[in-house]
Amino acid sequence: MSIPRISPDQHLPGSLIRSFLLAFSLALLVLIGGTPSPVSATQAEHIILVVLEGIKPSSIQSGATPYVNRLAKEGVVTWSAQSITPPLTVSAMASLLTGLKVDKHRVTAEWETYDFARSFMRSPTVFDYMDLAGGRDTGVFLMDERLYQLVRPEIYVDSQVCGFTKPQCTPETAAVYIKDFLKKVTSEKGYGFRLFGVPNLLLVHLPTAAKVGQKYGENSQKYSAALLSIDTAIEQIIQTYKELGVLDKTMVIITGLNSGHLRTPKENAKPISANAPTPELDSTIPWIAWGANIKKDHPITQSVSLLDTGATIMYALGLETYTEWDSRVIEEIFQAVPKRRTTDNEQQKTH
Repeated sequence: MSIPRISPDQHLPGSLIRSFLLAFSLALLVLIGGTPSPVSATQAEHIILVVLEGIKPSSIQSGATPYVNRLAKEGVVTWSAQSITPPLTVSAMASLLTGLKVDKHRVTAEWETYDFARSFMRSPTVFDYMDLAGGRDTGVFLMDERLYQLVRPEIYVDSQVCGFTKPQCTPETAAVYIKDFLKKVTSEKGYGFRLFGVPNLLLVHLPTAAKVGQKYGENSQKYSAALLSIDTAIEQIIQTYKELGVLDKTMVIITGLNSGHLRTPKENAKPISANAPTPELDSTIPWIAWGANIKKDHPITQSVSLLDTGATIMYALGLETYTEWDSRVIEEIFQAVPKRRTTDNEQQKTH
């Protein structure tokens, strides 16, 4: 394909030439199948939060997950963010959701074993704060039954669990289910869901890599296939937002609870013995943001903790954050300071 030439005697104004070239570039991207990244400072109205397990930053950087790697290059990223210590699944997710350390939310190592008689986590979550500060709602898709007790049933949270007890629950089926969910809640019928539109926050938990890596080793073909399936699922979820016409107002965050084992098992072709000692988990995780109001091609310079995710979500949506959190906003990632949005729940000033 050749670019049409503009004859010198046309003397087009500079602004018109720039507009023509911009339009041609966008058309070319469509022809080659690319999706232009949001370049404006439009404030996010929707956030997709993808929480991984068992994927090291080096795996993403090496190209094992090409779509996620592309988002990291086009948006903002740090490859040295830190989870809690030790980065156990349930405790780390509790810290992500509450913005608190373990000694405050009290979801300890005992929660790694599911107990039906145990009550829900007591500490308020980012879902609760989003509703209180701005009437914002959340959709939650978990792939681990143990996390069920971290999400209290509320009218502003629609949670679904498709965990390890169901072999048909894979990243691909999760992406299909999420697409069906989003299509239904944006329809007039509602189909019995608690939400009536694209949620302001969509939390997607994808732990498949951790399970496959633990069973077969992180150098196995099955582990590589698991990474690709996760990468494809993330791409499909984002594509659904594009089909719904809200991608330009959507911010994507991809992070992890842990990055798998510090030492990769040597067995690559057969399952790891169930009697083998449990290796220490790696607390270094990726933290990637892409989309609405996010800077382009920007390495994050400040230190980032898993706990900072909640406050950053609130800030991105223009909602009041809470000083009692151990969570703090990663302010450097934004193109513009989000406009503050609140409900009438705050106390009115008296004169």
